[in-house]
Amino acid sequence: MDIEGVELILLDADVAGLVRTELNRGLDDNGIAILWACIADLDKIVPLINSEYCASYFAKLRKMAKVAAGRHIPTAT
Repeated sequence: MDIEGVELILLDADVAGLVRTELNRGLDDNGIAILWACIADLDKIVPLINSEYCASYFAKLRKMAKVAAGRHIPTAT
């Protein structure tokens, strides 16, 4: 299932893998950039999810991603 072109299953797997990597050994610059891109996707899709359960799950995923990314401030583009 996708919302606004964001594939939810892939987003879930990407965030899980990135958070795990951050906890185990830290993310490199590419991983940090991907994590912030995932957070942007989550910010975009969470308000659009119609299922209460699914919206809650992805809101928690977004919070977990933000905690993991908290020490990595994105660079200005």
